Amino acid sequence: MQTELPPVVDDKTASQTIFESRYASSPGEVKGMDTTQLRQNFLIDSLFVPNQFKWVLSFFDRYLTGGIMPIDGPVTLDTPDQLKASYFLERRELGIINVGGAGQVIADGTSYDLDYKEALYIGQGTQAIQFVSHDANAPAKFYLNSTPAHKNYPTRKVSRTDAEVVTLGSMETANHRTINKLLVNSVLPTCQLQMGMTELKAGSVWNTMPAHTHDRRMEVYFYFEVPEGQSVCHFMGQPQETRHIWMQNEQAVISPNWSIHSGSGTSNYTFIWGMAGENLDYGDMDFCAITDLK
Repeated sequence: MQTELPPVVDDKTASQTIFESRYASSPGEVKGMDTTQLRQNFLIDSLFVPNQFKWVLSFFDRYLTGGIMPIDGPVTLDTPDQLKASYFLERRELGIINVGGAGQVIADGTSYDLDYKEALYIGQGTQAIQFVSHDANAPAKFYLNSTPAHKNYPTRKVSRTDAEVVTLGSMETANHRTINKLLVNSVLPTCQLQMGMTELKAGSVWNTMPAHTHDRRMEVYFYFEVPEGQSVCHFMGQPQETRHIWMQNEQAVISPNWSIHSGSGTSNYTFIWGMAGENLDYGDMDFCAITDLK
């Protein structure tokens, strides 16, 4: 069984881009990883660098997780060499959720204002994309997910009122939460990218419980609105071989398709989920009984 830490590539492809690659890992490899190795393979500990794009490419479904915090005027999305593309969305689609101050995204000359927790889908084939904050003292923080795409679908903004909203859980089980489905096929067409946002009610700390896997899709979680001095413990791994990663505010974690993905915080919080893979069926989940987790 191979348990060595896969190499991680980290370089600057341009003055405005930091790009890192993460190799895919098997359950056998993860079983032998220590805390440092788990964090190096799956945790994305920072995403918002002033005026610089930060990208992490996971070899699970070639999923890109990124962020941009524009302060000194508009920042243009450039194309990392690793994509081998004429422009960023030549063969990709892009999902954006603003988790900072008010901002604007300009896609092929059309402007979209994004307030806090509003989303934007940009379709494959869009060539020129810029990001800007309305107030440099309260900059926008654009959380970015991108997946390979085979077809162009229209660019569209999705506000909180446009989302499909579902409330699940209860206070008794500490998982009372509101799920905002933003960039999903019941709201708008996409190739394979799906994104949404789950907000935990005060007094609740568990997300995605009972836990599940879905062999058809991988996922990335981005935790935010974690109060100062509090943390979230993210659980991953096969149901009978679980591991955990302690996470702080505005950090993300990669979840392989064979892994559960669930978390418990020392306070309530919000997280953004993004998925890609074989299908667009949000309900395609293989649930794990809570009492079967080990």
